Amino acid sequence: MCQKVTLAISAIPAEMQTKGANTDTLCVYSQAKNEDQDMYVPTHFQEISADEINSIIQAAPLACIVAQSAEGLIANHVPLRKAKDASLIGHVALANDMHRLIKDGQEVLVIFRGDDGYVSPNFYPSKPEHHRHVPTWNYQVVHVYGDIVFQHEESAKRAAVGLLTREHERRLNGKKAWRMADAPAEFMQEMLGNIVAFRISVRRIIAKSKLSQNREERDYLGAVSGLRASGNDVLAERMERRLSKAE
Repeated sequence: MCQKVTLAISAIPAEMQTKGANTDTLCVYSQAKNEDQDMYVPTHFQEISADEINSIIQAAPLACIVAQSAEGLIANHVPLRKAKDASLIGHVALANDMHRLIKDGQEVLVIFRGDDGYVSPNFYPSKPEHHRHVPTWNYQVVHVYGDIVFQHEESAKRAAVGLLTREHERRLNGKKAWRMADAPAEFMQEMLGNIVAFRISVRRIIAKSKLSQNREERDYLGAVSGLRASGNDVLAERMERRLSKAE
């Protein structure tokens, strides 16, 4: 069975935490009970590094929230941020039927899709020797399962907007970062009235890094060079970093 990564809300014994992980990641490992309902993750592509999982989530905050409703499966793309209690915070437009179709406390699947790229057989130095290679796609993805609760209180909506904008604004604009207080009070009141906040209490996380781990070292390095040559520096750097950690 594949090893799964579960995000716990309570404190976790030090011996179960990932070495070197941030104290707020709260990641432990467990076996999944419903293996057939999970993402396909071969053992060599399992991502069990709490730091790497959090890095993927932070680098790709625009998540896809998938849920079953009375009208069938629905999916919405929503930026999310992790709160101090490890839950996920976000908001949607009041006009978005998501908060009417999904029941409070219902389980949802949240997908954070990291960097990805096409890998050509031509990247592999061993190709001319036997030609036993085919194209593939490298990628990183995190699936988060949790229970969603919608929040209509103004305090919750202000907190969600503040959490979602603070980090991005500071990184983009520094000391000139936009703040809610910059907008006229009546305008901000109107904007908040047009959204619904929500919180997702995380039950478990399944993460996958398909980064050529099943290749011999020279072909792995060939994939890194090929990705970089094709302009995918970010994915190439993630693969290089993984190799350096393994050494």
